[in-house]
Amino acid sequence: MDSIMDSARRHDELWMRHALTLAARAAAADEVPVGAVLVHRGVVLGEGWNRPIGACDPTAHAEIEAIRAGARRANNYRLPDTTLYVTLEPCVMCVGAMVHARIDRLVFGAFDRRSGAVISRFDLLQSRFLNHRLSWRGGVLAQECGALLQGFFHRRRNASTPPP
Repeated sequence: MDSIMDSARRHDELWMRHALTLAARAAAADEVPVGAVLVHRGVVLGEGWNRPIGACDPTAHAEIEAIRAGARRANNYRLPDTTLYVTLEPCVMCVGAMVHARIDRLVFGAFDRRSGAVISRFDLLQSRFLNHRLSWRGGVLAQECGALLQGFFHRRRNASTPPP
């Protein structure tokens, strides 16, 4: 049983590292560095990174971008038997999209104490009113995911500070 759990953890870390590379694309475009990858039976179905500024679209979160790409590739708005890996705990909008898409599992990196809708601020996935349940695991490569975000905001704050 332990070897099965170790294998699952290794897979989660592998896909989270891929999501981190996508988050770096967001950072390079001066977007909040969040990346997401949607996986179906070991194959990438969709991927995305934050693009709300560049796309002039408040819904262009990494998770939404990955879900949209996955739905197009699957030619279906339902995405059963999939896992979504994302570097930051999803917000309310993204959790809602996962439920509507019927994603089976969510794995995220850093916890979002300000607006995380899985466990940190809200626990939407536990709501008895939802018509779909998905399992989740948080904290995968949390330190690396959090460091990317902290570095981004630190640079942004320092860049906007006028010289003395």
